[in-house]
Amino acid sequence: MAGKERKGDHQKLKMLYLVKIFSEETDDQHGLTMAQIIEKLSAYGVNADRKTLYLDLEELRVFGLDIISEKDGRNCYYHIGNREFELAELKLLVDSVQASKFMTDKKSKSLIKKLEGLVSVHEAKLLHRQVFTSGRVKTMNESIYNNVDKLHAAINDDRQIRFKYYQWNVKKEQAARRDGAYYYVSPWLLMWDNENYYLVAYDANEEMIKHYRVDKMKSIESVDEKRLGRESFKRLDLTGYGKSLFGMHSGEEMKVTIEAPNELVGILIDRFGKDIYIFPTDAAHFRTTVNVAVSKPFLGWIMSLGGDVRVTSPPAVVEMMAKEARKLASQYPLETP
Repeated sequence: MAGKERKGDHQKLKMLYLVKIFSEETDDQHGLTMAQIIEKLSAYGVNADRKTLYLDLEELRVFGLDIISEKDGRNCYYHIGNREFELAELKLLVDSVQASKFMTDKKSKSLIKKLEGLVSVHEAKLLHRQVFTSGRVKTMNESIYNNVDKLHAAINDDRQIRFKYYQWNVKKEQAARRDGAYYYVSPWLLMWDNENYYLVAYDANEEMIKHYRVDKMKSIESVDEKRLGRESFKRLDLTGYGKSLFGMHSGEEMKVTIEAPNELVGILIDRFGKDIYIFPTDAAHFRTTVNVAVSKPFLGWIMSLGGDVRVTSPPAVVEMMAKEARKLASQYPLETP
């Protein structure tokens, strides 16, 4: 019995406790002396002496743990050096999680807590950051994470899915579209646009590629039928697909020519990429032609750039712009004195 007390109750766990102590309590700015390490092991029911600890630390180094010793006066301090993630990388991840629109507050806090476990308790305090994003509305759908997993599983298994699709009504309730009937599609990929997840899928009934907001999908189930639409998906230009859509609204894809003042060229490059061709029309203006899925959000985007930006072709889109402008003007008639 005396021998057990001398060795400690959890002697076989000594190496694991050492990893725990170094991971949680040390970093480049915080080290532990050998006496402190012995004291902390004792709190876990493990007795150790300096001689065996030197051997233990060397074994941990051989295993891959970056244990660094540094002399400071008469004391020698030990700490972990390299970790899986650098503190700057984790700060970036925490900021992204905190600012993410599709994550609920509850899930954001849970994930950040797990990220804090990848650094020492001292550095974890530096991850308590507050990121403010103007106009941010966090999602209220906690099931989005399960939805993403189910969709990835169906894609990997090459299976079709069925689901119910919802939208908000004026009572602030989620109402099922199509009177609650199931949608049947072949899932091909997940896209991230404007801080929302979208499923890109093939609708066999309409023989076309469609996309759906993942947070508005419920009752997702795999169907025991192989996916359809492989050829349509192969023809899809994934690089330009997201750029051509506005607010992920579908529309007939066309080549649209836009004229604008030179000072607005950055807005079009930010939207469509640096590969667009810029043709000067005079010293102060340019035009460019881009692929666009023509929709009301696209027309609204053009209007938001001001009267100096205009669509010049094709005629069908010019007419759509004219109709939309007339409709908008009719809603705000000028008052006569």
